[in-house]
Amino acid sequence: MIRIGSRGSQLALWQSNHIAALLRARGHEVAIATITTTGDQLQGVPFARVGSKGMFTKEIEEALAEGAIDLAVHSLKDLPTELDARFVIAAVTERVDPRDVFVSTRFASMDELPAGARVGTSSLRRQSQLCARWPGLEYVEFRGNVDTRLRKLSEGQVDAAVLAAAGLDRLERTEWVRERFSEDVLCPAPGQGALGIECRAADERTRTVLATLDHAESRFAVTAERVALAALGGGCQVPIGAYCRQDGDQYRIRGCVSSPDGATVLRAEMRGSDAPSLGADLADALLRQGALQLLAQQGSQ
Repeated sequence: MIRIGSRGSQLALWQSNHIAALLRARGHEVAIATITTTGDQLQGVPFARVGSKGMFTKEIEEALAEGAIDLAVHSLKDLPTELDARFVIAAVTERVDPRDVFVSTRFASMDELPAGARVGTSSLRRQSQLCARWPGLEYVEFRGNVDTRLRKLSEGQVDAAVLAAAGLDRLERTEWVRERFSEDVLCPAPGQGALGIECRAADERTRTVLATLDHAESRFAVTAERVALAALGGGCQVPIGAYCRQDGDQYRIRGCVSSPDGATVLRAEMRGSDAPSLGADLADALLRQGALQLLAQQGSQ
């Protein structure tokens, strides 16, 4: 029996059931245990006040350490870059669309929004990049699971929302998706669209089982992105974007760091064939442009 620990949200359970189905297809017996995390308990509190490092993973990792579960399925964008030495990301499954999307019941694109329109997003990365391009809008805190955010949108609490494509695609809730942002307009969060499967580093049996689910191209890409994020000193709630993908016989990574108000956006692009080096080089290029000073602005607010 392989025991998966999962948050209780609809999307988290979809992800865990997806991995469970892959494992069952390989002949394994699988059970899913639902675990409530700090992030789930504090749905009404802005991310900036919670302190987001590990807010969606802490309790799950505690269950993993205690042996109550054998593995955990994470959206990699929510998993801190520094893992406890007791754990390892044993597999990264094939990545789906990493982009962010514009969602609205009334407007076809960001360009159609009137001045002062309310745009819901809980991500400082999204807000700062959007502010740079569309400064005349009001960006408001917008937390909750996918259904909750779509309900708030339908009730008119906001005029539009910006969400990750992956969650809406997986749950087949794309009816109000009007626009998918290119990485040049809105650089995705490191690891966005990818699932990381975490288990105990010493659990060789589970690691061997999970190795069959690992997708080499996706692992390369998210490794480079997460190395860049770690080198910039960022967690999952900072204005840092990074997106890596295969480009011919090499990989290309693009990244950005922005001031909270969007007044300054630093961008860099690199190519290479070694994931850690590629991520480190991207971070170095952004640091040389003054990324630390911009990130310090976020920390002082």
